[in-house]
Amino acid sequence: MTGDLRVTDVEVTPIAFPDPPLLNAAGVHQPWALRAIVQVRSRDGLVGLGETYGDAAHLALLDRVAPALTGLDPFNLSDLRSRIAAALGSADAADRHGLIGASSRSKTRQRVLASFEVACLDLQGQVVGRPVCDLLGGKVRDRVPFSAYLFYKWAAHPGAEPDEWGEALDPAGIVAQARAMIDQYGFGSIKLKGGVFHPDEEIAAIRALRDAFPDHPLRLDPNAAWTVQTSIEVSAETDGLLEYLEDPTATIPGMAEVAAQAPMPLATNMCVVELDHIPEAFTTAAIGVLLADHHYWGGLMQSTHVATICETWGVGVSMHSNSHLGISLAAMTHLGAAMPALTYAADTHTPWQLGVDVVEHPLAFADGAVTVPGSPGLGVTLDHDALSRLHENYLKAGITTRDDTGYMRSIDPAYDRRRPRW
Repeated sequence: MTGDLRVTDVEVTPIAFPDPPLLNAAGVHQPWALRAIVQVRSRDGLVGLGETYGDAAHLALLDRVAPALTGLDPFNLSDLRSRIAAALGSADAADRHGLIGASSRSKTRQRVLASFEVACLDLQGQVVGRPVCDLLGGKVRDRVPFSAYLFYKWAAHPGAEPDEWGEALDPAGIVAQARAMIDQYGFGSIKLKGGVFHPDEEIAAIRALRDAFPDHPLRLDPNAAWTVQTSIEVSAETDGLLEYLEDPTATIPGMAEVAAQAPMPLATNMCVVELDHIPEAFTTAAIGVLLADHHYWGGLMQSTHVATICETWGVGVSMHSNSHLGISLAAMTHLGAAMPALTYAADTHTPWQLGVDVVEHPLAFADGAVTVPGSPGLGVTLDHDALSRLHENYLKAGITTRDDTGYMRSIDPAYDRRRPRW
């Protein structure tokens, strides 16, 4: 074990990487996805890595907190929380980072904490020579399963050349996308991002997927684009087809009303996104599956606690994914390894990165799962040349905040983001 581990400095680097034109209930992904890479350096020369959101409001909070971490013992996560709370004060970044529920002061603190907690755990693991999953209680599985994450999409952004995934705007296109993704990554389950077309069209896509992949569990996520009544009708139409139906409608009461009639579990990463939401959601049986996300649940430690609460209430657990790179994938893998309550394959955006990453040797998928690294810490090493290139992308991209709706309106000025839409 090394001597002085106190933090000497923290570096936050915003980056951008190409993102395909993926459609969702808010609009369409912009040509660049934004992230931020966190490096926490100790006096012994070790560096802990973290990955988080890259939106301007979130970056401002990270930059406010970073100087306050000088002198921190990375093993003292209680002190980390205290320093972050003091540095943030009453700050609440109201941006929502996509479709992950409303903002609050508590949620703001949790996602800032998560940005640095992962890096501290990476440091801890390097110091004691153990993988992060061991610091979370020890691994209960050697391989963490992930799900194919399908999107309706255009062939290309306007004016650009088609990307390697091509167009998917109907059931045949969705099935072709699924087949290509499963052939390449071996995924054993499938999730379709819905809320884009009329529910009847998306039900048709689910039926086409069932015909093409009779043994793959299926999920549908319209991001609360439907009314309660439409959600109930869709749940009846997809009886026997879906493993779970994710966020069909908005609010915990709305989900509870649907859940009372739906034949499959309802899942969420939108209406239960902080601890205060759990009592109402669980006592009303509004959800049967929680999609945890360490990026906004306060980090890896807090996520294991949330999973234990879910297990106590008989609520299943999966993991939510936003556009991410290899540091986040490594963190998700360690978390999945150490969560006995992980009952469903996790989401991942890795196929949509189109091979771009910020680590030297990204974790690989085999038969739809990632083997848990056994090396100290997260088990990934930063590629500094790649970091520099992706930071240059950020400086040139001209995008500082994710805005799916604004980008869609730049293409289709008549686009109306309504929720519920159907």
